[in-house]
This record gives sequence, structure tokens and C-alpha cells, in this order.
Amino acid sequence: MAKVHRNDIGSLVFDRSGRGNFRLWPAFSGAAFRRKLLDTIGCGVSRHRFDEDAGSIGSPVQKQQKKRSDSKSNGGSERLSELLNLSEPLETGADETEVEMKRKVEVFEELQGVVKRLQFEEGLLQKESAVDVRRLAKEDSEARSTLAMLGAIPPLVGMLVSNDQDFQIASLYALLNLGIGNDTNKAAIVKAGAVHKMLKLIECPDESPNSSVSEAIVANFLGLSALDSNKQIIGSSGAIPFLVKTLQNGHRRSSAQACQDSLRALYNLSISNLNISHILETDLVPYLLSMIGDMELSERILSILSNIVSAPEGRKAVSTSPEAFPILIDVLSWTDSPGCQEKASYILMVMAHRAYGDRQVMIEAGIVSVLLELTLLGSTLAQKRASRILECLRVDKGKQVSGGYGGVRIAAVSAPICGSSSSPGPNRELKEGLTEEEEEMMSEEKKAVRQLHYFQELTILRSWVIKRDSYPSEGKRE
Repeated sequence: MAKVHRNDIGSLVFDRSGRGNFRLWPAFSGAAFRRKLLDTIGCGVSRHRFDEDAGSIGSPVQKQQKKRSDSKSNGGSERLSELLNLSEPLETGADETEVEMKRKVEVFEELQGVVKRLQFEEGLLQKESAVDVRRLAKEDSEARSTLAMLGAIPPLVGMLVSNDQDFQIASLYALLNLGIGNDTNKAAIVKAGAVHKMLKLIECPDESPNSSVSEAIVANFLGLSALDSNKQIIGSSGAIPFLVKTLQNGHRRSSAQACQDSLRALYNLSISNLNISHILETDLVPYLLSMIGDMELSERILSILSNIVSAPEGRKAVSTSPEAFPILIDVLSWTDSPGCQEKASYILMVMAHRAYGDRQVMIEAGIVSVLLELTLLGSTLAQKRASRILECLRVDKGKQVSGGYGGVRIAAVSAPICGSSSSPGPNRELKEGLTEEEEEMMSEEKKAVRQLHYFQELTILRSWVIKRDSYPSEGKRE
């Protein structure tokens, strides 16, 4: 009959031996098994030490064999201890994974509940759900994708038709946060009809729209216009006049943040050539030129003008604006703002490259001396653009002219690459260069003026070289 031995370490388990009898073995838990094993190893180590002390009188061969056996047993004990210690972090990692899974399930259930309330509730609960969407999507990219996947965008767009401004603002900022850094959500918001519904909120013929609502709409247009597929939709919807009006009323009604957002949204829209015509329907170009001088806005303004002059109608709008060239030429002297210098030189380079009449206006405005200074003191990009403008201005029978003095080389001159026109005159545009017959049609007076400007450039460079050579070199310091 099998005997049952009670062990306080764990429960008992039956084990059948090969002879058909049953034996009972204690079932150890993981922690108890590790303690028992460590105790056993400790006893073995102490026993080896006792045997070594007791048998110290043995032969040298016996001592050598004992050392080898001790080293093997100690090495095995160390490896076993390492394995036991590694088992604990594995169990801890499993617990952390389970906790993380529970947390994700709880977050998903929370997002799902918010969207359900947004879809099926009305009144105050729906507004609170929109506020929750704004909060949850503010800094969590995964929450933005999950909320949109669960269907949060259509009910938020539907809330824009509400007559309650609190509902409108809650919906606008929830949509704004859903679109942050997520192009899929931006496209879905526009596809749901949000742009037209936003514009309806500001169509108040009798009174001006609420400033808080307007600022939220401007912020949404800024975010949505960053996606290329949305640029044309927003530009053709009538949003550009609203953005221009917000920008022009910045000092009276709109906040500084709304003005910055309007300017940045107009820049995004101006990237698409299809929106240039919509921009020119407003008085944005003269207003932007008049605003150059504000260091906080000038670089962004020049970026918008750089996009506008890429189209022929845009170049015409800039050239016909009063004091456009003197303003842009003055920017070339802003040595403390290389970004503005580079953008202004780009605008002037494009316009000088395309139209003969614009080149003459630039020369009369005194651009030559400013360009020469820019080729010496400007940034690398500004120097290259200034040199190209000088090449366009130094046209003389389509030939390249170069010269030098004192080791300083003057930039090469080449014929301009211009457009064409059927009517003769100083403002016509030519395709490749001036032919001999067309060159003879130019008056001697204009030729003399151009030669005079060329010699003025040589004089300026000569004086600069003389001043440079008069300074002692670094190797001759006393």
C-alpha cells in the first residue's frame, strides 16, 4: 500500500512507476522549487568544502581530481543560479505585457464610447463628446486614427450647422486636432463637406462673424491646406477672400495668431498655380508689398510673392503695383536677414528674366549697385541670383562680355532669355535674344544709358579693389 507523506511545500501528485505502483511527489511552485534547489546547491558546496578539509592529507593525484570535480560543480552551480535569476524578469515582462494590453483595451473602449455619444446623443452630451474628441486627439496620433476609423468626423461636420456658437467652436477644434499630422483625416474632413459649411458660418451680411469662430476656421484652413489634394478645393471654394480679409483686419478685429495663420494658409494655397487667379482677384499683392518691412511677416510675404510671380499674370500684377521694384530692391540691402534677401532676389530674377520692360525699371530704380554689393556680401544663394540678374541687365547685342581688374573677375554677361511680343516697343518680350535689326531699332540714348551703367559698375569694382589692396595683409603685421 502506498504511503502518503505530507509536505508543507505544495500539494501532492500521484506518479506511476514502471512496476504499476503509485508514488506521491510534492508539486512545488516556481518560487518554492527555486528555493529548494538553491538550498540543495548550498548544501553540496558546503559538503565539498568539508571533504576538502577532512581529506587534506590525501595524495597529490587525489587532490588534483578533487579540484577538478569542485570546479565543475561550482561552475554548474553558477550557471544554474543565472538561469534561475533570468526566469524572474521573464515573468515580470509577461505581467507588463498583460497590463499594457488591458490599458489598450480600456483606451479603445473609451474612444468607442465617445464616438457613440457623438453619433447618437444630442444637446449637451453631444457637445461634451466633441470636447472629449478634442482632448483625446490633441497629442495622441493613434487616437486620431482610431477616432476617425470609428466614425467621429461626419457627426462633427454635422455639428457645424448648429446655431449655437459653443457647438460650432467645439466641433471646429475637434476637427482641427483630428487633422494634425494625419493626411487621411484631412482628406476625409474635406470630403465630408467641412469647407463649405465653415464658409457658411462666416457669411453674415448684416454683422461680422464671431471672432472666436473665425479664428477656429482660419486654423482649420491652415491645417487642411497643407495637403496638396485639398489646395484646389479650398482655393476655389471662396476661402481666399476670407483669409485676405482676416489678414487685412488683423490690427482691428483679428488676433495676431489669426493673422499668422491666415498668412501661412495663403502661402499653402499659393503653391498651387490653379489658385493664383483666385488670389489675384483680391487686392492681396498690393497689400503684401505695403506690409514688407515688418521683420516678423516679411519672409512669409516674400515666399507668397515668389509663388505668385511663377505665373505670367502674377508677374504682371507685381510689376503694375506702385513702388513694387523700389520696395523689393530695398530688401536686398537687409544684411541681417539673408532669407529675405534670397527670396527678394528670386522674385527680381524671375521678373528680369521674363520682361525687358521690368529690367529697365529695375535699372532706373538703382538695382545695379545694390546687386554688386550683394554679390560680395550676400549669402551663397543670394550671390548666385544677383549674378544672374546682372547677366540679364548687361545685354549688348547678345554677346557675353567679361573683364577684370587687379585679379577680380567681373561676372560674365549673356543675352537674356525673354518672351515674345507682336508689337514693337521697349516693353515687348523676346524669345532668345535681340536680333541685329531689333537692336538697331533701340535708340542711341538707351544704348548710352546702358553703357553708362556698365562703366559705373566697373568704377565701383575698381574702387573696391583699390581699398582692398591698401589694407596690410595678415602676414605683414608688425
